[in-house]
Amino acid sequence: MRNLARIFLLAVAIESGAMTAHAAADNLVAIDVLLRPDAAMAARAKALNARLRADLPSGFALDATHVPHITVLQCYIRARDLRAVERAVDAVFRRAPPAGLKLTATGLFNSRVADVAATGIAIRTTPELARLQRGVADALAPFLRHGGTPAAFVATPDSETIRWTVTYVDTFGEKASGANYAPHVTAGIAHPNFVARLAAAPFAPFDFATAGAAIYQLGDIGTARKRLWVWRP
Repeated sequence: MRNLARIFLLAVAIESGAMTAHAAADNLVAIDVLLRPDAAMAARAKALNARLRADLPSGFALDATHVPHITVLQCYIRARDLRAVERAVDAVFRRAPPAGLKLTATGLFNSRVADVAATGIAIRTTPELARLQRGVADALAPFLRHGGTPAAFVATPDSETIRWTVTYVDTFGEKASGANYAPHVTAGIAHPNFVARLAAAPFAPFDFATAGAAIYQLGDIGTARKRLWVWRP
């Protein structure tokens, strides 16, 4: 009887471990398929970030864990689908290389996020960029999941902004993809009045190029926090 009890407990432990591993594989991850801007755009975004942080020092800095980027698609996927997602994105980029796209920055944008305002540099959509965005969205359609929570993101304190971000990612395909795609480089957050003054100031458009692409796990306010995959030509 004692041996049977041990066998039973071992079976329960093995089954429990298998269930835990299965649950982890089914966990949702918030990802950003993104383009990396060239050094010129990255420098502009970081300069704008410094101005925003002067107004709101608690705002995030653009650094190695908050990477300047142009979002192609934000979405939730299951953790176990990440490798398949990488292959699907790579196939799109093999047909339409994401490096060397010629783009133009047209002005500043701002968006209210809870009690702060996110701002950054708006980019004119080109036919090439629009096709690339549609290609990624179509390729990842079978993998998209809904119902993500803050646990899908890189660890961040519970806040109004992360709750806003959870919803934004869940509805990105509906509200910010395809005909609604509005490419930009988010530079940071600040008080709404300060951001409004920045956006109202004259802006000289400038040209830049894309330097590559990657998939990142998202953080609060759509920040690219943890690199999961990088495109290699």
